[in-house]
Amino acid sequence: MAGVQTAVALREQGFAGPVVLIGAEPHQPYDRPPLSKAVLLGKAEDSAFDVDFGALGIDLRLGLEVTGVRPDDHALDTEAGPVPYDTLVIATGAEPIRLPGADGVPGVHLLRTLDDAERLRPVLADQHDVVVVGAGWIGAEFATAAREAGCAVTVVEAADRPLAGALPAEVAAPMADWYAEAGATLRTRARVVRVQPGEVVLDDGGVLPAGAVVVGIGARPATDWLAGSGIALGAHREVLADDHLRTSVPDVYAVGDCASFPSARYGERLLVHHWDNALQGPRTVAAGIVGEVPAVYDPVPYFWSEQFGRFVQYAGHHEGADAVVWRGEPSGAAWSVCWLRGGRLVALLAVGRPRDLAQGRKLIESGAVLDTGLLVDPARPLKSAVR
Repeated sequence: MAGVQTAVALREQGFAGPVVLIGAEPHQPYDRPPLSKAVLLGKAEDSAFDVDFGALGIDLRLGLEVTGVRPDDHALDTEAGPVPYDTLVIATGAEPIRLPGADGVPGVHLLRTLDDAERLRPVLADQHDVVVVGAGWIGAEFATAAREAGCAVTVVEAADRPLAGALPAEVAAPMADWYAEAGATLRTRARVVRVQPGEVVLDDGGVLPAGAVVVGIGARPATDWLAGSGIALGAHREVLADDHLRTSVPDVYAVGDCASFPSARYGERLLVHHWDNALQGPRTVAAGIVGEVPAVYDPVPYFWSEQFGRFVQYAGHHEGADAVVWRGEPSGAAWSVCWLRGGRLVALLAVGRPRDLAQGRKLIESGAVLDTGLLVDPARPLKSAVR
């Protein structure tokens, strides 16, 4: 997403020079969210972007792995030899974290690429017993699709609740009930000791039958290929970009899942592994390349997830909030949670309340101060709580 959008944005902003777009996968560039939904369930063959690269004069080089970069020489090292550049944009995204000891075991799957989704299609079509390791966003989305396909699903999570790394306990806890309602089994405080053909062994001695195992325990920036380049990386091995998405070396930008950026709004550096960040960042990068003075890159992070019949949306960044306000009961079909700092809305989670999300995102951007007494009433439009 980030690479394609950068190439397109360059043309839209008037860049007339050569644009080379390199990808390690052999497929036409594609969108990832449908992989855990329509593509996985066989409702769509692929999710290729509707972009005419030829008409835009974009040199698309597929199936080409980049192995390194030499900034002093302004060159990439690839399997097919060096590729020179005047300006380089790093948009290598993130790669899934693998389950230790599970590599090479038959029936163990990841879900990140189109090839992954295609390998998992027959698993769902044949209604195998499925064990999902990890109750994060991708684990919940895959479990949703597997249940829709008629599979028996057990989700194993080491923490005491789903989405433990993403949401506070009091917000994530109600989501545990969604699994049982959908006919899936959620086992928390459970760790996988080993995976062997046909079964998963847990640390409490339990053995789960598994026609297939899907691992969804997180992702990390795909930056190993930058070793020795001199490009500064952060604690999570992400590229450290500035507020215009420039890296620590000249003529190199980084955008999307592989890069963090400083946020003045939140007073910290953000590493955002979501689609909207890969859509917005390229416009800033393109503006810098064509010589405009781009606006500081400081978006309100946003993402969505479809799980167990619910549309879940999140905007902002809740770390550092000093107040939490609920709108509606979490046992109901639609509710929201608002995080505030100094009376200003900094983040919002909306379950089945898209209007709250749309209004809340604008209020976060504007820094509006809200009246919590009005905010708590779910029957009032969120924007009516502005003081």
